[in-house]
Amino acid sequence: MNNLQASFKKLLQYPSALVGIFAIGLLVVVSAYAMITIPYPEAIRLWRGGEEVWYRNPKFAPPAWFNLFSSKKFSESFAVGTMDGGMNKVVTPGTDGITTYEMTYEFDFSYDVYPQDMLLYIDATFNEKQPFTSVEWITPDGRTIRISNFVVGDQYTYRFSQDDKLVAKLRAEEVIPALFSAPDSDTVLKGIYKLVVIGTTFEPGANMDVEFVFHGQVYGLAGTDHARRDLTLPLLWGAPVALAFGLMAAIGTSMMTMIIAAVGTWYGSWVDQLIQRITEVNLVLPFFAIMIMIGTFYSRSIWVILSATILLSIFTGAILAYRAVFLQVKESMYVEAAKAYGASNTRIIFVYLIPRMIPLLIPSLVQAVPAFVFLEASLAVIGLGDPILPTWGKIIQDAQANGALYKGYYYWVLEPAALLMITGLAFAFLGFALDRIFNPRLREV
Repeated sequence: MNNLQASFKKLLQYPSALVGIFAIGLLVVVSAYAMITIPYPEAIRLWRGGEEVWYRNPKFAPPAWFNLFSSKKFSESFAVGTMDGGMNKVVTPGTDGITTYEMTYEFDFSYDVYPQDMLLYIDATFNEKQPFTSVEWITPDGRTIRISNFVVGDQYTYRFSQDDKLVAKLRAEEVIPALFSAPDSDTVLKGIYKLVVIGTTFEPGANMDVEFVFHGQVYGLAGTDHARRDLTLPLLWGAPVALAFGLMAAIGTSMMTMIIAAVGTWYGSWVDQLIQRITEVNLVLPFFAIMIMIGTFYSRSIWVILSATILLSIFTGAILAYRAVFLQVKESMYVEAAKAYGASNTRIIFVYLIPRMIPLLIPSLVQAVPAFVFLEASLAVIGLGDPILPTWGKIIQDAQANGALYKGYYYWVLEPAALLMITGLAFAFLGFALDRIFNPRLREV
């Protein structure tokens, strides 16, 4: 215990170790936050839901904080409705079961770039007579534009940009720029806009609600992808997946390698020879090619990939390094004393041999984590990652498949790449500091 306390105090003397500990701690906090606030079943539902779940979000939208660094202010997305109180709803009963609903929403448009689109989602309740709806648009300069009139069913979706009649009425090539510009002008008209939806039902007990979805040019903290998914979800959930895969692979590989090396060194003879031959064969096997074959022909499950990674990483050069140290420890006086008083082989291996290797194991274990994190991400980038889990590598793979870099959606690639880099540097900084503390050849005088 005293040695551990002394080692921890030495560790705190290295600035790189402090940076690594802080970054790893932050990743752990993010992982806990993601798993608590977005449980696994909900995360999978959202990630695989596509546009049916994320219909409120625009496609290919950079993060909202892009406006802080841009000379032009991009329009931000929002969604409001009468059911959640976001839109004002006035109900006016009439005669013969006729009821009028006036649903309005005002918002300040002070941006330099037109939005992508606007949509209305109308939910109506009726028995036989379908409700009738009219939509009006009031601009900051006082103009009232009649958008459309239509009969609605139980559920109705109206997309402003796809109304050909509105295009002809506005005498413009595109609807959205025409609605947000002054007459005979190509510049954005800033100010207070008002949407007015007037619905009429024709029988008692009927009802009508509206949701107004405004697809701007930027969205949220991380932006969106081709399926309108908020990238905050996979960025958050990528942290626990990356840490779990990296730590489990590093711990499993390091512990199994050390135990097998100790067993072979202690028993010697054919046991040691068998381990050395397996190691020599494994060293010439193409590791990444085998992982690709497993993902292509067998399974892309993260548990299968993790198991294969551990099995292929046990018999590596580390087993030779451990064997060299164990050969020295095997001849130590305290091991001879343990044999003299009748200690079993198992006790000698796990109580006298392996504990001497722990100081050398810790730095290598920490430094191995980012390699396995990058392995999981690399497999995902080439399309062999787990198809269910939202991970950093999966984000990059989707971005690559949709030409993100060619279309200028740099955020889509840079965000997960930055998190991968931070994770790798954090464990590398901590591992280098631990190596200087526990490795006698690197200790400072």
